[in-house]
Amino acid sequence: MHRLLITALRAGIAAAVLLGLFGQIVVIPTTASDEVDRFPPYEPFAVPYATVAILGVACVQVVLCAVWMLLDMVERDAVFSRRAFRWVDTVIGATVVATLLAFGVAVHLAVAEIPSPDDDGMQVLGALGAAVACVGVGAAFAMLVVVMRGLLGKATALRSELAEVV
Repeated sequence: MHRLLITALRAGIAAAVLLGLFGQIVVIPTTASDEVDRFPPYEPFAVPYATVAILGVACVQVVLCAVWMLLDMVERDAVFSRRAFRWVDTVIGATVVATLLAFGVAVHLAVAEIPSPDDDGMQVLGALGAAVACVGVGAAFAMLVVVMRGLLGKATALRSELAEVV
């Protein structure tokens, strides 16, 4: 892989991790506080939902760090080794955790009686739709990475076999 491409990807990963930190420290707590100020009946839901949002962003940051390490292995031409599986498994694990968090939110939104400012429930339905979409995307991404892990396994085995022959 071209060195310039790896550098650009690393810059993007670093920016995304920093943006995620800003979101975890500033945006999510401020938004939760503003929503409670705007509509006080949301108060019992603010801390749990903000916590889940912060944990979801942390899962994305873990995935980004694992991708950073995989890029490092690509740069050193060591991606077809057993060590790469640890980072791929980290991506799968963090994705599954984030998907389960979204699933928990979707279930809670579906069964809990959450008040809505307009009494039509559209905010709750919109949040439920977003949570269900996150579950679908997370599950699809996890399955894709599992398939890619299988391909990495086959490529690693073939490379080892070829090294023995040569």
